[in-house]
Amino acid sequence: MSRICEVTGKKGMVGNRVSHSNRKKKVRLLPNLHSKNFFIPEENRWVHLRVSSQGLRTIDKKGIRAVAAELGI
Repeated sequence: MSRICEVTGKKGMVGNRVSHSNRKKKVRLLPNLHSKNFFIPEENRWVHLRVSSQGLRTIDKKGIRAVAAELGI
């Protein structure tokens, strides 16, 4: 399963971990993903989404019905 937020589209990126002596090592910076179930009362069903913390805030702001309509669920 890919590590991509289903709401915002956030995915991992590559960066450098820099030590005190300025040595650089490659590191993967992954998004903060959560697997959540959301209930849509109009359709009387549950929707399972893998969302980032920013995606959760978007769902709180717009509502699950509007977000589901944007995603085509």
